[in-house]
Amino acid sequence: MPQYKAPLRDIQFVMNEFLDAETHYQQIPGGEEATPDMVDAIIQEGAKFCEQVLSPLNQTGDQEGCRLENGEVKTPTGFKEAYKQYIEGGWPSMTSDVELGGQGLPNSLSMVMSEMVGTANWSFGMYPGLSHGCISTLEAHGSDEQKQTFLPKMISGEWTGTMCLTESHCGSDLGIIRSKATPNSDGSYAITGEKIFISAGDHDMAENIIHLVLAKLPDAPKGTKGISVFVVPKFIPDANGNPGERNNVSVGSIEEKMGIHGNATCVLNFDGATGYLIGEEHKGLGYMFTFMNIARIGTAIQGLASAELSFQGALEYARERQAMRSLSGPKNPEGNADPIIVHPDVRRMLMTQKALAEGGRAMIYYAAQQADITTRSEDAEARKEADELLSFLTPIAKAFLTETGIEAANLGMQVYGGHGYISEWGMEQIVRDARIGAIYEGTTGIQALDLLGRKVLMTQGESLKRFTKKVHLFCKEHGDNKELAEFIEPLAAFNKEWGDLTMKLGSAAMKDREEVGAASYDYLMYSGYGVLAYLWAEMAEVAQRKLQEGTSEEAFYQAKLQTARFYFQRMLPRARAHADAMVSGAGNLMEMQEEHFAF
Repeated sequence: MPQYKAPLRDIQFVMNEFLDAETHYQQIPGGEEATPDMVDAIIQEGAKFCEQVLSPLNQTGDQEGCRLENGEVKTPTGFKEAYKQYIEGGWPSMTSDVELGGQGLPNSLSMVMSEMVGTANWSFGMYPGLSHGCISTLEAHGSDEQKQTFLPKMISGEWTGTMCLTESHCGSDLGIIRSKATPNSDGSYAITGEKIFISAGDHDMAENIIHLVLAKLPDAPKGTKGISVFVVPKFIPDANGNPGERNNVSVGSIEEKMGIHGNATCVLNFDGATGYLIGEEHKGLGYMFTFMNIARIGTAIQGLASAELSFQGALEYARERQAMRSLSGPKNPEGNADPIIVHPDVRRMLMTQKALAEGGRAMIYYAAQQADITTRSEDAEARKEADELLSFLTPIAKAFLTETGIEAANLGMQVYGGHGYISEWGMEQIVRDARIGAIYEGTTGIQALDLLGRKVLMTQGESLKRFTKKVHLFCKEHGDNKELAEFIEPLAAFNKEWGDLTMKLGSAAMKDREEVGAASYDYLMYSGYGVLAYLWAEMAEVAQRKLQEGTSEEAFYQAKLQTARFYFQRMLPRARAHADAMVSGAGNLMEMQEEHFAF
């Protein structure tokens, strides 16, 4: 298994040189505490924990998995001890309200930690990761009593959280859930139903687990308008706020699954469990989107993590593994063969991984800064702008980065050849772990419909224009820079085409609604390549400027320019195929009769 090494130099580049985190933090309340020295210390310590504690548990967690003993889930060897260190390090409380025991630091800083934790050990990272969304939902929509009862210990990490949406007969179609909530005389509710695919649904690392559960009241309207959300603790807090009576929540089973074996994906049974209504009746779906939006950015990190870890493993192997001679002559004349990193096709795979990992990091950190502004800025106009931009970027980040993360993970396995298919090297685990990313928190298809249907067409293209305007201004500002022409000219052309294609799809959708669904996947992937092109052009401009100013890190900045060049010349052209496919019409999908699919 690749031993994770935090890419600190690239993290610093994206945060400080590309996104100017220091200025950003000074402009948001609470951010003034995030001084450069503090940020650097936090990242350094986080890297050490991830490299030395979490990474060594990644492969053993996969091999052992979780087990169910007497109705309780036991996590793999070392997970419980690692989680104790995680709490002692204060990592769960970084971004939460100071009044509730948090540190009040910007959310974007915790995203850096989430990346390092997830890359070192994705299965472990899901346990505290799901708690963040649960905390945010309670902070935004919970009553004062609920906040005081549940949040302090969730923020400290003593308690963890989950979200319980899916049922066996419905996946993303939450309007047909069957879980029921019956009012009790004391103001609580009896929750009855079965939920499946509940990540971190039970474990032995925290003293209590707080479930957010979607259910319907007896008089609930049909469909999604009838959904309410309830907080259902594993142990009902006593008068002192400590875990008391065991609630009627039980683990039916641990799902047998392809990957992320170190995380317990549970079937949970609620048998008249005591729950407490969050907010108003029948408003639960809207409340849960607070959770879901955070979870979707968290899932986007999985795509980045898969690309980064697989790249690290593939690069080390390619430097050491010797096979065949370079086509241009021996590069290791004293040996029997050359390291495989000299071969163009291996370079193709490594460069693709590198471009996706570093580009994905820029996308997530950029989105995280928008989230900072949305939640903390005192400027109402800035909040609105950032919220709408984040709304546009979220489905792209979640779907595009998880899809390309799977690609990068597969490429890493391919670099190893036959050894990549063997478990002891750990590369096939990355592939298995990565695969779920494109499914949970809304599949790629659902994210694509959200992007094209809701975010773009339902706003008459305004959400797209908000982003393409930024691209246009960047291209205009650097249009006379001949050394950047290789990036600016294709980016400007892409940006114009993006708007033209959107108008064409909008016209087609007015005649046939099926055109939206038929075009949405290709539109999302096309958009993903476009967003990454903009980010790579921005990073290339920074690298070029640093080289012109003079630097002792010339190799680092040259590598940035070379990776940007690779992306524009070998990866951005993929968008052309998506463009052609999206405008080909719904007919090639919908005309075939159902009975003709098989004979």
